[in-house]
Amino acid sequence: MTRDEALIERLMKEDEAFMRLKKAHMELESQLDALEKKPFLTPRDEMEIKMIKKKKLAYKDEMERILRRYRS
Repeated sequence: MTRDEALIERLMKEDEAFMRLKKAHMELESQLDALEKKPFLTPRDEMEIKMIKKKKLAYKDEMERILRRYRS
């Protein structure tokens, strides 16, 4: 296990904000997987995929800020 993986595991137990962000990110990931498995995407589906990706990135950025705080 890398140092970051250990830190993430610890934060999932100890940091409420990080835990919420991680869970929300994972939820969006499963929504994205479901959409991308569809044989045909409607324009609405494509728009939803873009929105999900933006939200995932925002959550990931916020998690990275929290990680940086604990790394130093």
